[in-house]
Amino acid sequence: MTEHTRDRTTPPAGADHATHTLGLLYPPSGRKRDYTTMQLAFIGGVAEAAAAYGYDMLLSPADTLDDDSFRRMVGQRPADGEPRVDGVIVMEIRREDGRVEYLAGADFPFVAIGRNHRCDGAGWVDLDFAGLASGCVRHLADLGHHRIAFVNRSEQLFNVGYGFARLGHEGYTTAMTDLGHEPRAYLCGDDLASGEEVVARILADDPATTSLVTLNEAALEGVYRGLTRHGRSVPRDFSVVGVAASPWAEQVIPQLTAAEIPAKEMSRVAVELMVERLRSPGSTPRHVLLKPLITLRASTGRCHPLPGSEPEPEFPDFDMDF
Repeated sequence: MTEHTRDRTTPPAGADHATHTLGLLYPPSGRKRDYTTMQLAFIGGVAEAAAAYGYDMLLSPADTLDDDSFRRMVGQRPADGEPRVDGVIVMEIRREDGRVEYLAGADFPFVAIGRNHRCDGAGWVDLDFAGLASGCVRHLADLGHHRIAFVNRSEQLFNVGYGFARLGHEGYTTAMTDLGHEPRAYLCGDDLASGEEVVARILADDPATTSLVTLNEAALEGVYRGLTRHGRSVPRDFSVVGVAASPWAEQVIPQLTAAEIPAKEMSRVAVELMVERLRSPGSTPRHVLLKPLITLRASTGRCHPLPGSEPEPEFPDFDMDF
């Protein structure tokens, strides 16, 4: 065994109660409180990366500070005994998040996949959701689209302040405003039926809409079905672009032009940041912001509005006296 291998696979020496286990705080975001396919990819990625450093992973679905599994994981109450983990990776972070507040205040080792203002004192890795949404808008604008809708995540996730939903909305709105276009954003459940329903709302509000940006890959198939149901062909007369992991972007027809969600890479970076924190508690935490390039596939094209979908032009009234 080489020195490098020993260094990578042996957990750092720490306190006597070191558990050689990393906690993953990751509440399920599926409609039925289950883990989505994307979430499962992150769980697998964290477990694989942790194992490479000689750590096990303990998963908690806790989304609040008061969740019993969170309390047991970090030994918050005396009755819980010592913490069950050496450090915690926190996901699905809200703008105001009691879990992060507690970990930061207690100086408990943690890093984040995602971020809010309290994460700046810890390591984090995140996607530039605002920049990615803005880039999607500008890609469509370069193709001649100006009626561009935005399909976000669910009302529940948006209202409780999940960072990616809020940041994506901000990036889309800013880009549309800067380009002089009217922003029209929609919240959408993470399922096929919600995708169909949101398309109906978009086209009812503005039948001349020719494109959309989406952060909701779970509803993507429903979005495509909804467009077909309303006589829109992708990309002939309607373009779709989004932020989605390649397995999901490539399983729809036509394949989705999208910025990648690199779940495995983000998981690996988060574990690396966690190990750095445990080995060098006093070091300056690193912040890693990823902005993947948009991969051009087959779902976007030049703007070609459907005949009759554009609103009738308004002509001024002339008071003519013959």
